[in-house]
This record gives sequence, structure tokens and C-alpha cells, in this order.
Amino acid sequence: MTIESLLKQAYGRLSALSDTAQLDAQLLLSHVLDVSTTHFFTWPDKEVSEANQMAFEALLKRRETGEPIAYILGEQDFWSLSLETSPSTLIPRADTERLVEVALELLPETAHKLVDMGTGTGAIALALAKEWPASSVIGVDYQTEAVALAQRNAMRNNIANASFLQSDWFLALADEAPFDLIISNPPYIDPEDEHLSQGDVRFEPLTALIAEEHGLADIRHISEQAKHYLAPKGWLMFEHGYDQGQTVRDLLQEKGFVEVATYQDLGGNDRVTVGRLNGG
Repeated sequence: MTIESLLKQAYGRLSALSDTAQLDAQLLLSHVLDVSTTHFFTWPDKEVSEANQMAFEALLKRRETGEPIAYILGEQDFWSLSLETSPSTLIPRADTERLVEVALELLPETAHKLVDMGTGTGAIALALAKEWPASSVIGVDYQTEAVALAQRNAMRNNIANASFLQSDWFLALADEAPFDLIISNPPYIDPEDEHLSQGDVRFEPLTALIAEEHGLADIRHISEQAKHYLAPKGWLMFEHGYDQGQTVRDLLQEKGFVEVATYQDLGGNDRVTVGRLNGG
């Protein structure tokens, strides 16, 4: 079969389950053939070997079950980084890039000391470390597998100013504080949320997705402890659910933070809320 016929067949099979069926098929085939997707437009009539057809079919079947492309390929682009992914961590998403953008907007381009809480793949920590090469960046995660993955991603992207620690939130950070920025994309989904049984999240680790108190337990815990670890006038920033903006703002104000504000994602939904430590 040719590249064109293989892709056309794959589009048909994936179109009912994915809004990005065409891109999904192209990414899977480019992975098998070890070429860029632009190759397909140049050589649509090129024959694909039987071995490569079988390999493509195996990946296609995994995608048909709903398994995310990032897990099938073992990698995902985020910001200007190429990150290794694993089913032990969340898949880095475009919405989370908004958290990075807000940090870059609010803090001057200088040397900072910051920590990324619940770092997963290291996406947030590494993006900020790359943009602020004079800064010292720490990422912490409760899962040792995530810490090892984030360390590999630092090496993969040649980033030397980020380090990663195993920690239950702040427990391993007493000797590292104070920080100019505490930033986090913590678990924030209500355990009863119906979306947990839909789409890619079915394959992602529940511990990285859900939190008690209708999704607010970890945000509340970090907010309560952050003042002990922030430098004077340091910033606290969260990614959260589209319907949690007002609640998170109220929570930060209740804890004494000032300059509290919420920023929207590309879809116009509340996505990032920030606050600044009062005093200093």
C-alpha cells in the first residue's frame, strides 16, 4: 500500500473517535517510517513495506482503543521542548502553556528561585528554566518515576539549571526556601466528574487528576503552606479547572495574598489564578 492509501484508511478508522484523526494518523505513520509529516505531501505514492504496515497497524489499534498519542509515541511537544512521556504522569497540554506565559508576564526577566509543585514530566519547570537560564528551578513530585522522567527530560533538552526532588509537596523543601515563585498544575478534578470516564484522561494516572473537596484539596493545601516558603512579595500560581476561578481567588484572598487575578486560556475559560505574598 502507498502512504496516501494507508493514511486515508486510517483517517476513516479514527474519525469517529478523535477530533484530530488526520493528525493522529500522520503522527503514527511518521513515527513508524521515521520521517517528518511533510514527507507525506512530497511522496504520497511511495510504497510502504509490509513490516512497516504491520507496525503502523499495531499503533493504529492502540489509538482505536482511545490510548493517547503521547503515550503511544512516548513523547509530546510542550512550549519549545520535546518531552518524554509516560503513563505514570499527565500528558503536557497546551492549556498548561498558559501558566508558563503568565509567569513570564508577571515576573521580570532576571534570576529567580522557583519551585514547580507536582512536576510530572517536568514540563513547567523546564519551560521556565529554559526561558530564565540564570534562574534556579526545582521540580518536586511524590512519584519517584515522575522525578526520574523529569530528570531525563532535562538532559534531553540540555537544561542544566533545573533539578528534581521526590517530595510530598513541601516536605523536602525546607532547606531550599525561600522561593520567588511557587507554581503548580496540581490535581484539581472532582472525583465525581463525569469527564474522568471520557477521552485521554481514562489512560492518565488518577492521582495526578483528582483531589478531594470537589477538586480543591491540593490547591488549598499548597495555598496554606506557601507563605512559609515564599520570599517577600513572592508569587503563587495555579492552573485549575474552567469553573474554579472564583473559588481559587477567594481562597488566595482568604490566605492573605494580594494582587489576586485569574487569566483565561485560549478557549476563553478561567485557567490560571495568581496571588502575591503581602508584605516584605
